Parts: sequence; structure tokens; C-alpha cells
Amino acid sequence: MAGPTPFESARLILKLYGLRRDPLLREARAWFLRDFNPTTAEECLAVAGGERNAWFRMVLGYWDMAASLVTFGAIDAGMFRAANTEIMVTFAKVQPFLGKIREVSGIPEFCAHLERVVQAAPGAEERLALLREQCRAQRATEGTGE
Repeated sequence: MAGPTPFESARLILKLYGLRRDPLLREARAWFLRDFNPTTAEECLAVAGGERNAWFRMVLGYWDMAASLVTFGAIDAGMFRAANTEIMVTFAKVQPFLGKIREVSGIPEFCAHLERVVQAAPGAEERLALLREQCRAQRATEGTGE
């Protein structure tokens, strides 16, 4: 079976972009990128199970669904990653806690498509580590009022 054409990939990527424009998803993504900064698995699970549970699930559910279109061959992986750089920082924030989330939730495939697409990117581990360090530095700066 042949992969998607560039045109087919582009059409689906643009449809995904349209979904990202939903006001509630925008608000949830902004929270996730700005304020979701757990440092331990326990903290991550507390946030995921707290008042922001819906936003946590919405953001990760969106990105896992979008990534599933790549893992099932509907969108070219390179084109998808080029158009969706936010997926990297989203994954970087949950990656250290993914094993514990899967264990506690009883869902071993939680964010499996997201993980697969991000991990397949060239230099993924180095980039994820850099993104986590940038998030830590931003947290530290915000904590000092600078």
C-alpha cells in the first residue's frame, strides 16, 4: 500500500489545524504549555486527576488522535512533524511520567501514538531533553518574578 500523497497529507494537516482553533481546545493547550509543569509523577497525577482533568485529557487526546493518523499511514510523518512542532513540547512534559500514568490508569496504550510519532523524529531524545530544560528554566524565572 502506498503512503499518502503530499496533497492528501496537507489536507488532513489543515483539517487538524482547524480542530486546534476550537476555543476550548485553544484554552486547554495554552494552559498545558504555560502552566502544566509537573516535576514528579505524583504531581503529574494530581493535576491529571484534579480540576484540570478535562483539559489534560483534551490536549493529550487531541495530539494522540492526530498522531494516530500518522501511525496508521494517513499523513506523512515528516510533513506532520514539520507542521506540528507543538507536539514535541507537549510530549516532553508528560514523557517522564508516562509509565506511571499508564500504570495508574490501567491504560498501557495511553498516548502510544503520540509517543511513537515524537520518538521517531530525528534527534528526538536530545530535543525532548532540551525542551524539558527550557520548561524548567521558564518555571524558575516565573518563580523569581523576573
